[in-house]
Amino acid sequence: MRSFALAIAASVLSASFLLVSPGSGQTAYRVPRLADGHPDLTGTYDIATLTPLERAAGPNASITKEQAAQLEAAAADRRRRADAPLAADRAAPPVGGTGRGGGGGGKVGGYNGGWLDPGSAFSVVDGQIRTSIVIDPADGHIPPLTAEAQRRAHALRGRPNSDDAENADPDLDKSPGAYDDPERRPLGERCLLGFGSTSGPPSLPNYMYNNLHQIVQTKDYVMILTEMVHDVRMVRINGQHLPAYMRRWNGDSVGHWEGDTLVVDTTNFTEKTRFRGSTENLHVVERFTRTGPRTLLYRFTIEDPATWARPWTGEMTWPQTNERIYEYACHEANYALADILSGARVRDKEQAEAAKRPK
Repeated sequence: MRSFALAIAASVLSASFLLVSPGSGQTAYRVPRLADGHPDLTGTYDIATLTPLERAAGPNASITKEQAAQLEAAAADRRRRADAPLAADRAAPPVGGTGRGGGGGGKVGGYNGGWLDPGSAFSVVDGQIRTSIVIDPADGHIPPLTAEAQRRAHALRGRPNSDDAENADPDLDKSPGAYDDPERRPLGERCLLGFGSTSGPPSLPNYMYNNLHQIVQTKDYVMILTEMVHDVRMVRINGQHLPAYMRRWNGDSVGHWEGDTLVVDTTNFTEKTRFRGSTENLHVVERFTRTGPRTLLYRFTIEDPATWARPWTGEMTWPQTNERIYEYACHEANYALADILSGARVRDKEQAEAAKRPK
């Protein structure tokens, strides 16, 4: 991968990032381009943000710098308190945990604050500090589910399977059954696919951790590597979609250029990776546009008539970062599950022997 990335970097034109506008006294941004003339999107981006997917009740589509500064300071203060050292002589937590719940840890506290990186700033698009990623509908809310989708969701809550349980809304289904059978455990819990659409499409923040996305670009392909569960999407430029019977967890992505914007069209999803309850006929169109030396504008449109009453669109800024993506190791060498299964078989044997004993 490193040699591939270096080869791409070597093909970048030596044009400057900045160009002075004649007579304006201002520096206008000039998009860097690869040898094929298309904008260079190569880089690593940190999409962690305080901007939620959907807008809270009441706020406008954007907030002022003063409002953002106050909210960001409060988030930083929560982070400092979460990162504070724990008392070495503290008492053990109560049975079942504290009861407060919380991201990544549930009631027993699976992760402390040091593991979490939910974002520290709001997404800024066109100079506006956004209060939601969703921009259409204009109220910042995902359209209502169709009657058919509501019926699916109701059935899902009653009988989750390994894949639907992972991608139900909320993302991690906690109803009995999904974790009681090794064949039904969710894909994200098994570390086979990032949860909450981190792997995309659409590529969304999970408001927990592992927020980096890397783009490596050639004339014929664009690779999008996601830090969470090291998911990789290969976008074929000017390609054709696979036959309808060939389906993939992340769908089948083909791309083309519209001016300086890379448009990625994804279809051919499977029924195992439903995005917020969608069907395998989900259709996602993403647009990537470089807007500055270290920023991309990411916009996506979701369409699935069997799930939502209308298509919907979101957008956010992807800031470039110098942080590195490291190997994601999760279920590799997971001896715990083998121990759980062994213990269950011992229990089964003991129960069978007890049933044979005379009463």
